[in-house]
Amino acid sequence: MPSPHTTQPSIGIDFGTTNSSIALALPNGEIDLVRFPTAAATTESFRSVLYLEQHKQAGRSQVKSFTGPSAIEHYLEAEHKGRLIQSLKSYLSSRTLTGTEVFGRRYLLEDLISRILTDLRLHAERQFNQSIRHATIGRPVRFVGADTPYDDAFALARLQQAFLHAGFESVDFEMEPIAAAYAYEATLDHDELILIGDFGGGTSDFSLVNVGPGTRTASAPQRVLGNAGLGLAGDAFDARIVRKLVSPALGADSLARSLGKLLPAVPAWIYANLERWHYLSFLKTRNVSNILKSAHANALEPEKIEALITLIDEDLGYQLHQAVQRLKIELSRNETAQFRFRDGSMNIQSVVTREEFESWITDDLESIEHSVDDLLASTNIPAKQIDRVFLTGGTSFVPAVRRIFESRFTAARVRTGNEFTSVARGLALRDQESSRP
Repeated sequence: MPSPHTTQPSIGIDFGTTNSSIALALPNGEIDLVRFPTAAATTESFRSVLYLEQHKQAGRSQVKSFTGPSAIEHYLEAEHKGRLIQSLKSYLSSRTLTGTEVFGRRYLLEDLISRILTDLRLHAERQFNQSIRHATIGRPVRFVGADTPYDDAFALARLQQAFLHAGFESVDFEMEPIAAAYAYEATLDHDELILIGDFGGGTSDFSLVNVGPGTRTASAPQRVLGNAGLGLAGDAFDARIVRKLVSPALGADSLARSLGKLLPAVPAWIYANLERWHYLSFLKTRNVSNILKSAHANALEPEKIEALITLIDEDLGYQLHQAVQRLKIELSRNETAQFRFRDGSMNIQSVVTREEFESWITDDLESIEHSVDDLLASTNIPAKQIDRVFLTGGTSFVPAVRRIFESRFTAARVRTGNEFTSVARGLALRDQESSRP
């Protein structure tokens, strides 16, 4: 029996923690990616950010929202910064975070996410010149912060609700690494047993999948031999850089005089929030402001506390994020790189070696190693039987991450491709397949 969305275009949407993309599978097997306009050109990668800006007209206050490249451009151009919110996907498993208050109004998490998803849908409709009411959506093997299957189910239900709020009438979900496998399979003329490593902003997912012409008639469960995942990836690496290079320059180790004693100038939880991009924008509260004013008055190094106040008051999380990303990219290419974060009164510079960076992320690398090894053990498949390893996502560029796979499977068997759009491509192919009678 045909699927109820048989006449719908075959759309795949990769809504990521950091970046999102949309693909259309054409009848001839080719893939068309949505291209999003920027001030300079177009991009196939849509930043998963939301910017809320308050405008007052005729004595009335109005909140306007912008998403993706437009959100970043409006944020950077604004003289008086609004609220730039990043990594919303990372909140989905949290039962305690239902929403947030912006300019005196309460917004549910699903409503904030749906604003991004609505704009993604509208961009796709304009480019493809047709209405889009159904899509196959990527989901991680394990959502960030999900400790149990119930947490994952809760996160998935919230994500589905956000898509329905964004104008979709129905959605199907597919594991993101399985979608990446579909994208890789499209390049094959023979069968392979592959390990997919999908590294997002907040999750790392791994799957063992049979792919190729001889396996396409099998059902998806028959082709998937096993899955594993953990709630860390690029954002965790970023956090280590912030902890080692940025937080000390902003007073993390500073002391203050209080009742004749020397105590930490600023509570540690504020610096912990600096390390998580999706929490940084929530530091701009009256409570935090009062804490930092008191800390500045009593600190032995008030200039560092002042820099922290500037970072939060001017909402410079995006600029900090960009500085961290530049360092990671440079260290993926070179043995040494310079970290630079300069904005207004702040000027943080430090030379970092790749060896130093890898020492900071040792625990994260070990977690990735254990996840891969557990997958092989649970499926009882030795590494030598894996024909190919296909890595996708920005973190797959990190040399220390690649070494995990090259040491187990040899460098000749490790492949990468379309690191930021592979999942969307595969989701579109999966949607096309599911719509066939």
